[in-house]
Amino acid sequence: MSTDLAGTDLPPSAVHALIEIEGGGVTARDLGARLRLEKSSVSRMLRKLVVSGDVRELAAEGDGRVKMLSLTASGKDRVAAIHAFARAQVADALSRLQPGQDRAVIEGLRLYTDALAGQRDAGAAAPGIRIESGYRPGIIARITEMHARYYSQAHGLGQHFESVVAGGLAAFADRLHAPVNQVWVATAGDAILGSIAIDGEDMGPGIAHLRWYIVDDALRGTGCGKALLDTALAFADAQGFAETHLFTFSGLDAARHLYESRGFVLAQEAAGSQWGKEVMEQRFVRKRTSPRHADR
Repeated sequence: MSTDLAGTDLPPSAVHALIEIEGGGVTARDLGARLRLEKSSVSRMLRKLVVSGDVRELAAEGDGRVKMLSLTASGKDRVAAIHAFARAQVADALSRLQPGQDRAVIEGLRLYTDALAGQRDAGAAAPGIRIESGYRPGIIARITEMHARYYSQAHGLGQHFESVVAGGLAAFADRLHAPVNQVWVATAGDAILGSIAIDGEDMGPGIAHLRWYIVDDALRGTGCGKALLDTALAFADAQGFAETHLFTFSGLDAARHLYESRGFVLAQEAAGSQWGKEVMEQRFVRKRTSPRHADR
């Protein structure tokens, strides 16, 4: 929260706001979504930037209620100074690298950008829905309940299936401290309405296991399921897994279409009864795209 983080006396959120406004075509509502700030926080920040002479508000063509944001001449000078400060910081840091280390930096930034993009998409999945990571009280019971209710009603799976889900989740929760493992839930208030997890340990080196992916009926069709999946896959890519595997069974056509749209390919199919009822079990595999190195 340093106030001189970008070589200015502005708070980080205001610096971020100026950079977003520089691109043009931004409204106050757009700014709130991009900065993930409440409407009241955005309004207070914009008032200060307008009073300081850095930002101007103009009514949008065709709708006077919408205010378009743009930089004044003073604001442009301030943003130019912010960019110059940033370039100097980066140049100084890069000058300290050993030969060849710049490639590692480029690849790391690419992976981090992809992961942030996944988070951003996830946050916009549906109004009032948040994608949040990590353990929280009740998560094991709630994820188990969603699975048990849905698969009982839709596919006739019973107590054995519920026990398998609960046992696996409980064991996984004990391993969440490992950086290659993570769980996400879609929440509305205190209610958990969706889940997904990446288990980076149980299938061996280089393989991520996508597990416990489900969305409550209340969120179907909202884009929340896609947001959860994209968030998990961005995490798997950022962790450097060569492949991501998931196990399911035939007949889940909508889910299969979503998996295939994200690069999963059916790798194995055979009759099995690990979930307490004989079904055509399937294993899907998604291979991570090889990164393209920048030319030197």
